[in-house]
Amino acid sequence: MRTKYTSFQISLHWLVFLLVVGAYCAMELRGFAPRSYRPLINAIHFTCGISVLVLMVARLLVRIKFRAPAIAPKPHPAVIGISHLVHTVIYLMFIALPVLGFMAVYYRGSDWVAFGIQMPVAAVPDEDMAFNIKSWHELIANSGYFVIGIHAFGALFHHYVWKDNTLLRMMPGKREQE
Repeated sequence: MRTKYTSFQISLHWLVFLLVVGAYCAMELRGFAPRSYRPLINAIHFTCGISVLVLMVARLLVRIKFRAPAIAPKPHPAVIGISHLVHTVIYLMFIALPVLGFMAVYYRGSDWVAFGIQMPVAAVPDEDMAFNIKSWHELIANSGYFVIGIHAFGALFHHYVWKDNTLLRMMPGKREQE
């Protein structure tokens, strides 16, 4: 029985983490950059977001194929339930956010770039639709700070207070012997 996630799962987890940090930083710090940098900063945000979508779908498919390694010692069933709930919210959030973001800029109708490529826009812009979708995107993104915080707090609490292997299962490093 494995005691860690696969190397691929660990790599996907930490790559998504870095891309989420990149997407959030691009939006939070863009006000500090000269206005002429706004298209570049937006392109970074869009590129990170689309990458997160692709990698989260990949993570979900891999997660379906490979069961999570057991937590030792086994936590209370309520803790496992909360963990599953938080992970479900994270998966839904980081799949929905890029989709909503894509739809918001698509319906806005103005040019936008991701991966250095001009992306499609609606032939007939719908500013009301774009505004509504963007509002949902921003609400979920702001909620993401809270959910990510709960996720990180939970991992650290497991590691330092309950002293189980929850955090160690997702840490990169030496592979276990199977």
